[in-house]
Amino acid sequence: MAWIFLGVLILIAFLLIGMYNSLVQLRVRCDNSWSDIDVQLKRRHDLIPNLVETVKGYAAHEKGTFENIAKFRSMAMQATTPGDKAAAENQLTGALKSLFAVAENYPELKASEEFTQLQGSLSQTEDTIQNARRYYNAVVRDLNTKIQSFPTNLIAGMFGFQQRQFFEVAAADREPVAVKF
Repeated sequence: MAWIFLGVLILIAFLLIGMYNSLVQLRVRCDNSWSDIDVQLKRRHDLIPNLVETVKGYAAHEKGTFENIAKFRSMAMQATTPGDKAAAENQLTGALKSLFAVAENYPELKASEEFTQLQGSLSQTEDTIQNARRYYNAVVRDLNTKIQSFPTNLIAGMFGFQQRQFFEVAAADREPVAVKF
């Protein structure tokens, strides 16, 4: 009888250790995937001044657009939490859309090789950010689900595991694009 009791205790200990380790693995994956997003956002932030300077050469009187981009870029670089960073990045994205709208009015700018190259690099970076965001949100979903599920929630509570915020796009970016001819 004592052997059965000891065997059950050992089995429970292994289950608890397994639950704890799975929570640690998900937390590390969250941190790692957030780091991937951060690297890509830094790359994006580094490209923006070059893009703005290129556009300034052709459209110097668009001062308000340039100031907004500088302001939103600064806010995005200072944000720390996923929620704050998402909000700041969404504002920056809106300002960049304005910049590209300005560029549409300048055919010689659109023909500029430097502008085309920077626009392509920014587009590629945006795609990479989208992929990194998707992966991060999937890992956060898994971690948050595990933290809320029984019996793992007991282990998570005992060891201080916290739910993470999703890195979401702005509600306006979820709206379908209106195509008019």
